[in-house]
Amino acid sequence: MAITIGRKLESDYVNPLGMLSDCHRRIEKFLNLLLTVTKQMQGQQLNDEYRTAFATALRYFREGAPKHTRDEEDSLFPRLHQAADAQAQQVLSRLEELQQDHTVAETGHRTVEALGSRWLTDGSLTGEDAQALTEVLELLHTLYQRHIVIEDTEVFPLAGRSLKQEDIQALAHEMAARRGLRLDTQMLPFPRTTNQ
Repeated sequence: MAITIGRKLESDYVNPLGMLSDCHRRIEKFLNLLLTVTKQMQGQQLNDEYRTAFATALRYFREGAPKHTRDEEDSLFPRLHQAADAQAQQVLSRLEELQQDHTVAETGHRTVEALGSRWLTDGSLTGEDAQALTEVLELLHTLYQRHIVIEDTEVFPLAGRSLKQEDIQALAHEMAARRGLRLDTQMLPFPRTTNQ
């Protein structure tokens, strides 16, 4: 079960909305990996390849995914509420639902982290724990399928239409800061519009 961590994604801080969508691909990939390993191994001892892949996916949901949630809830959603016009109210009304999804997902990921860490530490899970892990991962899979479609097809396109360049740039800087990076403004060559 080979996994590629450092694969070049489509977007960078010049396109923070694209980065958010790229993060969805990582969420899907790592969640599918956790679910596949859990269903195949059913709590039994993991070989080195599965163990490494499983530990990597757990680490992503422990360290990377919470930053994505903060990117959306602390940086993107508030700006959307301020920038969007009356025609965008249907999409904006879904932001609360998406935030509730984040809360449900966080609870699910705490359970996955506890059971997954126990599996890695102890070498196996009881049948009951293996079943509980499978059920939580399936719930997360269902939740993310719907959630990601809404964000990728409704929320991010609305942000692309509604947010000003300064808002997009601020979003990029805040996302970078959450990851311990500091962006030079010159690194973000946003197109300048002229009224000629």
